[in-house]
Amino acid sequence: MTRRRHRERGSALLVTLVLIGALLAGSAVLVMLQMTSNRATDMTRNGMSSLYCAEAGLAAARGTVAANYPLWNAALAFQVANPGVEPPFLNTVNHLIGADVTPDYVLTIADNQDETPPADNPAVDNDLRIFLISTCIKFPDNPKQVEELIQFNGGGNCYNAQAGGCGGNGNNN
Repeated sequence: MTRRRHRERGSALLVTLVLIGALLAGSAVLVMLQMTSNRATDMTRNGMSSLYCAEAGLAAARGTVAANYPLWNAALAFQVANPGVEPPFLNTVNHLIGADVTPDYVLTIADNQDETPPADNPAVDNDLRIFLISTCIKFPDNPKQVEELIQFNGGGNCYNAQAGGCGGNGNNN
């Protein structure tokens, strides 16, 4: 006489399907975690690159801004009338990093608060100081902006016998 297992028929298949489903769900969670980690890494990398890009804009424009002190008030008035648009004298600055042909950053200026409130006029500089603002546009998903206070020193004569010397020779006069 042969015994048949009618009640246990297919239970091994059901256990196998549950195990496969659990493994697939676990794999999906691991893939999702890895993709999220990759996205976060890309955002961090782009954020650092965007910050360096904005800092490169400051470095490229610093000399031009200082050399064009007579144009500051006209450029400040232009900035007040056209927020976010570069003043014309900053168009001469190279806006490219690397070999591409698309500008990597936008340069603007802003007056520091050099008048007593409430009479502050952002279109006029009174203390020979303005902010140079560089905004990286190379990474639109993660734009960074940095600013630096630029002060006009007025130039003057450089004497070898003065403290600090001339031409960066320190105190070796």
